[in-house]
Amino acid sequence: MTTAGASTDSTSTTTTTGRVLWVTGGGSGMGAAAARTAVASGWTVVLSGRRTDRLEQVAAEVRAAGGTADVLPLDASDPDAVTTAAATIAERHGRLDGLVLAAGLNTPARRWDDQSMADVRAVLDTNLTAVLSVVDAALPALRTSPTGGVVVVVSSYAGWSFQPGAGVAYSASKTALGSVVRSLNQQEAPHGVRATHLCPGDVATDFLDQRPQVPDAAARAVMLTPEDIGRTIGFVLDAPAHVRVDELVISPVAQR
Repeated sequence: MTTAGASTDSTSTTTTTGRVLWVTGGGSGMGAAAARTAVASGWTVVLSGRRTDRLEQVAAEVRAAGGTADVLPLDASDPDAVTTAAATIAERHGRLDGLVLAAGLNTPARRWDDQSMADVRAVLDTNLTAVLSVVDAALPALRTSPTGGVVVVVSSYAGWSFQPGAGVAYSASKTALGSVVRSLNQQEAPHGVRATHLCPGDVATDFLDQRPQVPDAAARAVMLTPEDIGRTIGFVLDAPAHVRVDELVISPVAQR
């Protein structure tokens, strides 16, 4: 297990010559796909999430493909842990050029008539408050990035268009991310920081297991794949520093 204060091998340390990307939710799904796409363009990736074994698996895949990955386990809903993680990245890598915020949470009991406030708080903490904490901790480094700081907030189709089945807390949290991105772009443009509100439709990941009715294999077969989202994120990350993608909606052709 990699601790927040030390790396397990030499591949976890890089010089300041390459771009460094911090990915939350990096152990699976869209976060892992974004990491794999980024390293193909030369990014060093720092993978964060709660499941260390999944992070290590993604990092091993990246290293086997010739990329550089660092594992930094993190519960992004813990503000002190986020602050420590940002300091650890600065110590290990000397710079931070990009963020992909892909951690997310929902619950099957998501309506006014069956939700619990404990679950509501957990969804809001993961989907909204944790995003704010990570961005706030990363901003000093992003402002000084020689290539311009870039932030990709993985939101949801429900953050762009109201989706009745998404749930009270999930819809509120993802809709709020649009305002988070707008405020970043309005206030941080003088520092060269640019952000994207990425709103994917249905993506075939294990996140679907959190739905009240879990989609079957046939339904998942016509959804977007994590790789589709990874390539989309790669496009944003590798856009020239003068280009800002304010909001990007991507959805499968097949609609339920």
